[in-house]
Amino acid sequence: MRIVLGVSGGIAAYKAAELARQLVRNGHDITVVLTKGAEEFIRPLTFASLTGRKVITDIFSSASPDATLSSAVEHIGVAQEHDLLLVAPATADVIGKFAHGLAGDFLSTLYLAFPGPVVLAPAMNNRMWEHAAVVANVAALRARGHVIVEPGEGYLACGTIGPGRLAENDKIVAAVKEVFRPKVTDLAGETILITAGPTREPIDPVRYISNRSSGKMGYALAEAALERGARVLLVSGPVNLTPPSGAEVDNVQTSQQMRDAVFARLPDATVVIKCAAVADFRPSNPSAQKIKKTAARISLELDPAPDILSELGQKRNGFLLIGFAAETENLREYARKKLESKNCDMIVANLVGGDESGFESDVNQVLLVLRNGENIPVEKAPKRQIADRILDQIAKLSPR
Repeated sequence: MRIVLGVSGGIAAYKAAELARQLVRNGHDITVVLTKGAEEFIRPLTFASLTGRKVITDIFSSASPDATLSSAVEHIGVAQEHDLLLVAPATADVIGKFAHGLAGDFLSTLYLAFPGPVVLAPAMNNRMWEHAAVVANVAALRARGHVIVEPGEGYLACGTIGPGRLAENDKIVAAVKEVFRPKVTDLAGETILITAGPTREPIDPVRYISNRSSGKMGYALAEAALERGARVLLVSGPVNLTPPSGAEVDNVQTSQQMRDAVFARLPDATVVIKCAAVADFRPSNPSAQKIKKTAARISLELDPAPDILSELGQKRNGFLLIGFAAETENLREYARKKLESKNCDMIVANLVGGDESGFESDVNQVLLVLRNGENIPVEKAPKRQIADRILDQIAKLSPR
């Protein structure tokens, strides 16, 4: 495949050299476009050496009169000759230009002429990434169908800690592979009800019991199911994620609200995927007023929260039922017991608490435990890829 790699002006620009190398090794033809800012961090010769191709740095890249017209429309030719536009790192400036259709350099002009898929890997200070303007611009680009490779969290060049680091190259390469993966519509005709995220069980108007679920796995499933032709009903707990375009979303807070939303949507569902991390317990008597802090010890009495998966298993009426199990030990044994006790068709099980996958992470590693006795391990990968592996099995289980 022919890829334009746009590199914009941030400290992470140096990482794009190794990214270019990986893409070339994967068999892609790479044309690199550097912004003026990027040239302050890394020189064009580096990319020319890695790709064996001309590096574009300006709209008017030649000083000769005969070449001026050619270079002035070069962005059109580059746009037509390539299959994908990848920008890594994508600064707040580039994201803003793309979102608002501003064209003041080769990269932004190329973007407006580019007819193919676009993948953006943002990198910036955490406060910039969380600023309302950047959030709105990223949402606008997502709505256009562009792939956003979420930045990682950690120590940033400015000395702060938080989200904003350029995603690891392996994650960016995986996103590129996903774009080129043949599209399937094997879930057309299915209505898939997905629960995602945590629940919050109030202790008082200020405090609550919750868990570390980010909702990323459930949202990845929703996005993947939509792309494969399904109608998606998403019941979401409180998360900091943008729902995929096309999903029908019910936002809830508590386990009881999630239970009520699930059963309200259930008559339309042909597949139910219970991905949410629903609280197991909730305070027996939430206080109507904030509980004041004192030096005395207090006790919190808890009642079991609604067991939505168990109730769904008891009311099976033609729909496939997929549950999730997050365990810290004996993964296969506990997942098999859960499948049987909850009357599921499949359990997606993963170990949590021991590595970088699972809760709050962008990657996951799971074991698919099926009713027919099969146990299918799925190696560590971005959650969007894990979602497709789960849906592959659902497509095989579906009677349609």
